[in-house]
Amino acid sequence: MHYIGLDVHKRVVEAAILDEAGQLVHRERLACTREALERFAEERLTAQDALVLEATTNTWAIAAILAPHVGRLVVSNPLLTRAIAQAKIKTDRIDASVLAQLLRAGYLPEVWIPDPATRARRELTQRRAALVAQRTAIKNRLHAVLHQRLLHPPVADLFGPTGRAWLAALPLDELGRTIVDAELRLLAASEAEIEALTQRLARDGYDEPGVRLLMTLPGVDLAVAQTLLAALGNVRRFRTPDHAASYLGLVPSTHQSAERCTHGPITKRGRSQARWMLVQAAQHLGRHPGPLGVFFRRLAKKKNRNVAVVATARKLVTIAWHVLTSGEPYRYALPRTTDAKLARLRVAATGKPRRGGHTKGAPRPAAYGTSQGTRAIPALDDLYARENVPGLQPLAPGEVRMLRDTGTADFAQSVRLTHRVPRRGKDAKKELTRS
Repeated sequence: MHYIGLDVHKRVVEAAILDEAGQLVHRERLACTREALERFAEERLTAQDALVLEATTNTWAIAAILAPHVGRLVVSNPLLTRAIAQAKIKTDRIDASVLAQLLRAGYLPEVWIPDPATRARRELTQRRAALVAQRTAIKNRLHAVLHQRLLHPPVADLFGPTGRAWLAALPLDELGRTIVDAELRLLAASEAEIEALTQRLARDGYDEPGVRLLMTLPGVDLAVAQTLLAALGNVRRFRTPDHAASYLGLVPSTHQSAERCTHGPITKRGRSQARWMLVQAAQHLGRHPGPLGVFFRRLAKKKNRNVAVVATARKLVTIAWHVLTSGEPYRYALPRTTDAKLARLRVAATGKPRRGGHTKGAPRPAAYGTSQGTRAIPALDDLYARENVPGLQPLAPGEVRMLRDTGTADFAQSVRLTHRVPRRGKDAKKELTRS
């Protein structure tokens, strides 16, 4: 049995092969190409060998080539490996040998190897996030052009239909008009690419039960659900929800020495994109009438709003773990908002909107024949059944006690009932008439 360490770069790979006693038996520097890697695998690797390489941009492509030729393939966390294998003299040869030695000693921080579907989902969500950041930068540059010329938009949304028409007709100097037109073309192109990627994520997510389950969580739309699922991968590899939160860096850092133990800011380990999107999803949960909103408001009053946002983001990960492992959707979702999210997913994926109107044999609403139109808000059970989401299970005794302690028992009961709300009127959102 041999232990092989690979120090991977963009164009070259340094390989060090050790025997079971830790003695160097072969060293080789090869090109980082498919042909060179396949030749190296056929000549040097056997089914009894163990191989290690650090996680980097091209790690998964190299791993896919070499994995069938070895008995065990390990991907190492480069941040933690540096702390273990730090040396005064650092070369590619030393790095490859140290990786092989750490693998032989069993003292190597391993990285979970995602399956091809998870890798594809990660690539798509990362690309969409990069395009969204590019779109934001373009909008900021357009605002800067206006500020430099002391121009103030007459509308609140500069990039809505009215704002864009104002930008197109705005009298500017020659340089300003050239810059604005160029930025508007870039903005249109980036928005088209974002829409195309969103459609792709919707088609993939509609066939993935975990995406629909995650979208039942408050504040979690298609992009957040796909990003979280891409980050977690197989959720059953986490023994507890705390492990999932720690994987995303949403747990406090701890410094302990003797009898002294202090907790600091969150660790911020793991995938920063998923952590950022969860924090954004938690920003508006202070207005939610369910248990999550009560948790947010209580913590914001006790600590401050920023602490409440991050803690609620961690709570979302905890609930997401339970939702994915149990296969049961969130039972305290707002039916109207959840109905809109799942309907958008269905339309984007299939192009078939739900047929409106009353079902055959249903009684007329109470407002029939009056000037006040109404709209039906379905019960969560009916909504989930219509959108092919698993049904809700009976409440556990501990959950009943939690609802009573947080004062949300009435809310939990109301979302299980069908309501009708007025379509017009300033009190449309406040007046609920049970049908």
